[in-house]
Amino acid sequence: MKVIGIGNAIVDVICKVDENFISNRNLTKGTMKLIFDEKEFKEILLHLSIEKTISGGSIANSIVGLAQLDNDVGFIGKISDDKFGNDYEKGLKNERVKYFYNKKKENLPTGTCLILITPDSERTMCTFLGTAGKINEDDIDSNIIKKSDLIFLEGYLWDKGEPRKAFEKAIKNANKVAMSLSDQFCVDRHKYEFLELVKEKLDIVFANENEAMSLIEAKDFNEVVSFGKKLNKQFIITRGEKGAMVIHKNEILEINAQKDLLIKDLTGAGDLFAAGYLHGYINNYSLQKCLEKGSEMSAKVIQQIGARL
Repeated sequence: MKVIGIGNAIVDVICKVDENFISNRNLTKGTMKLIFDEKEFKEILLHLSIEKTISGGSIANSIVGLAQLDNDVGFIGKISDDKFGNDYEKGLKNERVKYFYNKKKENLPTGTCLILITPDSERTMCTFLGTAGKINEDDIDSNIIKKSDLIFLEGYLWDKGEPRKAFEKAIKNANKVAMSLSDQFCVDRHKYEFLELVKEKLDIVFANENEAMSLIEAKDFNEVVSFGKKLNKQFIITRGEKGAMVIHKNEILEINAQKDLLIKDLTGAGDLFAAGYLHGYINNYSLQKCLEKGSEMSAKVIQQIGARL
């Protein structure tokens, strides 16, 4: 198998909201807020009109993108044997993603993410992880990991205790390791651990500009470039309207953002960029061609609602 993704198995619930909805609930637009109280989560959901639901999660979105490009891929993520869990498993299998998890009735329900889209197409997320955040090392089959060319991990899932042990087991048994830093919130929360991972254990790193600067507490972007040059790995940085770049040793390659796009929803832009880039990587594209495929996939997904093509 080419790629195994390991991440939060989250049902995406997509909703359109106005700016007041974001400000009245003290949410920071464009970021992800973890909600730990199930009652709080249900209260927010009560005031929303649902556009559609999708079997999501950041890495799962990327893995589906890779499957749509005819790659042999799989996913590991924890769900409960409930309605959302059954829908989640069915959704992935319909996309030709092999799902390596045997669901059972858990103490917590299947994880859910409210994706709140404001009129400027920005997305703000409220995530109730449910059982998704309880993934542990017993959920990781070492043999499946060893048979995969590459594993792809998400920063959203990194946490102390059982999820961290699951990550460590996967990394220990992997041939190559790619990881998305996921969100500035994640980087700020786990800065020391993420920095160690980036320096010591990862082969491919995906970050946006804010995440990269936060990781090393940079005052300007040139510091990020200098940091990337010292890493003996592929450091990919997405920069929104400025495009994207990959830094590999002393080589820096860039691509401009595509122009004149009819942007409807930025959800999944980074996830599908990673899918396109990794498609190039596992099929032996040049670094420039990897960037181009990432940009192509990202441009497609932001011209529709949701994180799936």
